[in-house]
Amino acid sequence: MRRIRVAAVGAVTLSLVLTAAACGGGSAGGSGSNEQPKTLTYWASNQGASIEVDKKVLQPELDKFEKQTGIKVKLEVVPWSDLLNRILTATTSGQGPDVLNIGNTWSASLQSTGALLPWDAKNFEAIGGEDRFVESALGSTGVQAQDPAAVPLYSMAYALYYNKKMFKDAGIEKPPATWDELAATGKRLSKDGKWGIGVEGSNLSNNIHQVFVLGKQHGADFFTADGKADFTSDSAVAAVKQYVDLMATHKIVAPGNAEYSQNQSLSDFAKDKTAMVLWQTASATFKAQGMDDDEWGVAPAPVPAGRPGAGQQTNSMVAGINMAVFKNTKNIDGALKFVKFMTSDEEQKTLNQAYGSIPPVKSAQQDPAFSTPALTVLRDTLATSAAALPQVPEESQFETVVGTAVKELFAEAAAGRPVTTESVKAKLEKAQQQMPKK
Repeated sequence: MRRIRVAAVGAVTLSLVLTAAACGGGSAGGSGSNEQPKTLTYWASNQGASIEVDKKVLQPELDKFEKQTGIKVKLEVVPWSDLLNRILTATTSGQGPDVLNIGNTWSASLQSTGALLPWDAKNFEAIGGEDRFVESALGSTGVQAQDPAAVPLYSMAYALYYNKKMFKDAGIEKPPATWDELAATGKRLSKDGKWGIGVEGSNLSNNIHQVFVLGKQHGADFFTADGKADFTSDSAVAAVKQYVDLMATHKIVAPGNAEYSQNQSLSDFAKDKTAMVLWQTASATFKAQGMDDDEWGVAPAPVPAGRPGAGQQTNSMVAGINMAVFKNTKNIDGALKFVKFMTSDEEQKTLNQAYGSIPPVKSAQQDPAFSTPALTVLRDTLATSAAALPQVPEESQFETVVGTAVKELFAEAAAGRPVTTESVKAKLEKAQQQMPKK
């Protein structure tokens, strides 16, 4: 789920929005005319180190599309902190773009508004067919047994990145493979004003990604089979406590990380202040921070014991960005052409190389450019040991309320107050009470 997504919307507001009748979107001109407008509006998510970086990556490709089709694409790169609220407002006002990027974990929530174009067989055929996309990426495009609400654009996975210089200086020869090893390694690295691992305690979506994976390892899913919130099980509580304990108990995370919100932990990593980060597809950001590729290494994210795999050996959520079309766009043909262009083999190679992500298109993924050691770890993770976040309409609220609970627990730990099983459960009970009743 792309730089880290922050679902900055209140649960009550989101509940109202998701139950409202959606008005659709599409702000391109041409009203009152039978002629298809020659302009599309596109909201892109902030994938690079800055919005300016994204503009430099995307604008040449949009110019190429205009040259091929005669359709101009008006680009706006929207920060992750604003994107979900902007989309939700557009679903009710109708004042939205024609085409937009969404975090793949939001697919089911946005699908339930009815504002997005369903990707039925006909629409998939217009962009080359559903079978072009890898299965794991399609698993995060909406509720199962319904037509997807979006198509995959960029695929990502979490991995453990480690600072080679800091490891060498500490006499550590290899990255940790299990959580016990990570705690022990982190303690050796946490000295002289430097820290073992970085977190972003105020980054709600990153909090969710981490505790979801730990939840899988403990046997928790946070939702029951019929879609009801299940935040207070012993397994869910244990998962949240294990994550916060990196700061509260093991003390291998700087207390200031409780206030970090987006990419700040990567900056510390690049400046040799923090030795490890658990992140999704971070190479492009490291480069923007001035780090050379040979200064960092990458390994699969930790598991309880043994090797990563499915079930309780899951070590990543299926991260990524999807591309959606507002159902009421005035230029459906142009929108489909644009999605086809962006998911073509050529563009998939160009864009995913620029962002350090992995193409969700099978044929593009086979390009040697995506077989570097770092990307091989991510590809293997997506293929063998990643799981999709729950594809339920309330997923965005889950990110908000449980992500906030984790944020508050990190604040407790940073202040030196104890984080106990009881205090974790109390925060999760409060979060569950904010979810809509079924």
